[in-house]
Amino acid sequence: MFRLILIGVGCQGLTGEQTGMLARCGLIVGDSRHLALVQGMAAEKQAISPLAPALDSIRLGMVSGDVGVLASGDPLFFGIGRRLLEEFGGEQLVVLPALSTMQEACARFKLPWDDMALLSLHGRETLHAPGLLLGREKTFVFTDRHNNPARLARQFVAYLELIEDEVLLAGCRMHVAENLGTAEERLFSGTLAEAARREFAALNALIVTRPHPATENLPLFGLSETEIAHSRGLITKDEVRAVTLHALRLPGTGVFWDLGAGSGSIAVAAARLHPGLTVFAVDQQGEAFANVKRNIRQFGCYNIIPVQGEAPAVLSGLPDPDRVFVGGSGGKLSAIVGEAAGRLPAGGRLVVNGVIGRTVAEAPQCMAAHGLKVELTRVQIERTTFPETGPGKILNPITVMTGRK
Repeated sequence: MFRLILIGVGCQGLTGEQTGMLARCGLIVGDSRHLALVQGMAAEKQAISPLAPALDSIRLGMVSGDVGVLASGDPLFFGIGRRLLEEFGGEQLVVLPALSTMQEACARFKLPWDDMALLSLHGRETLHAPGLLLGREKTFVFTDRHNNPARLARQFVAYLELIEDEVLLAGCRMHVAENLGTAEERLFSGTLAEAARREFAALNALIVTRPHPATENLPLFGLSETEIAHSRGLITKDEVRAVTLHALRLPGTGVFWDLGAGSGSIAVAAARLHPGLTVFAVDQQGEAFANVKRNIRQFGCYNIIPVQGEAPAVLSGLPDPDRVFVGGSGGKLSAIVGEAAGRLPAGGRLVVNGVIGRTVAEAPQCMAAHGLKVELTRVQIERTTFPETGPGKILNPITVMTGRK
């Protein structure tokens, strides 16, 4: 049985063991940079890109001999190794890794990496990079020509200025290792503003560091009304917030609209429970908009994007949602429900909380008229203490109305 030899090429080139195994291969596949290391070998050489014909050649080559595949660093770390395992299984696969790019970069910058978040933006679209990269004290990122360090830095600056987070704007740092292991190797460490003005080589690795998050030990679920900034009592009450989040059945990733966000309490709870979710907190009132931004800063919810404007007018500029919550509609409930229902995917959910009779009567009719299956839950909250020090507090009843597509 012939083998598929997966070689990780490190900064020092090929090891003696790797060279010996490649010398017995009838075909070697890799990019031009790596194939240059084996030009003296008799094996047939083929580019790894485009991938589909390369996989066909590997499969054909393994009929008559060993095949070598060259990749950078550790090919099982965000590399080609995963795809080769899917295509060929593990029985014939032999892996000789080098230090990963992440390990090499951390060594250059003298940063321990056992507590580091790991992420690849290589060849991937990202809706809101700050939400992915600013939540942890250290994050390693594989970049590409589109998601390059300078562009990411500009996105961070724009977002942190939007939410008025001067502390993080000043304290966040980017560390970029360019062309690791080559004569053109260059290391950069600097502020977001400095990184935003630079040009970086296409071959680079990025590490984002930030001051230690003060919110690290706060509960993911269960923040109280007294902890969340709000004005004039305009906040979804604790118990109702729990019922609302249950009704939304939020996915781990995707887009969530919190419309008429007020304090942003629902947005904050959603963002903390699901860091991979991108949350748009929409409100037209300046006071509410300021509270949303304050809560983003206080609780480190950088996957929330605050939007000041009136729904449904501003919704055309937002990506399609997977979930929608309407906490306030400004008298435009019918139009908001119509816009949201029309853009929800199959399985999406729209939740409207109603206090006044008009909302409770109108919302289910609107949801049903737009093809949603509607369920209503009436929530009555009474708060007491033990031992009782006075009469309990009875809150206004809330009707939680859920429309499922």
